[in-house]
Amino acid sequence: MTLLGLIVLGLGAGAVAASLGIGGGVIYVPALVTLFDLTQQTGQGTSLAIVVPTALVATIANARRGRVEWRTAGLVAIGAVVGAFAGSRLALSLDETVLKRLFAGLLVVVALRMLRRTRRIATEGRDETATG
Repeated sequence: MTLLGLIVLGLGAGAVAASLGIGGGVIYVPALVTLFDLTQQTGQGTSLAIVVPTALVATIANARRGRVEWRTAGLVAIGAVVGAFAGSRLALSLDETVLKRLFAGLLVVVALRMLRRTRRIATEGRDETATG
């Protein structure tokens, strides 16, 4: 079941990550930690290893359609490499419970911000329809 479960996780999360542009970590880490009993640090490290080929395939597909801003990607990548080094060192030094809570808190904050933004956009759309 574990082999099949991991493959199903990869199929589902890969499809969702590529279609929504999320990289997969928000799906992989909780699934690996809660369903497959990995520690938080190991789940995060494993997720990062999974994201590399997933991101590469999705990037190639998007690039073929002209949907990648290469200059922007390159500039952000410079900071991301440095940030990834520092962040991974920090994550490995934290207690697992603290790291789990930080990860969960991040997911909650991102979800709330996205909900607020989609509500605002929906409201603005209704206002334009009513006045337009």
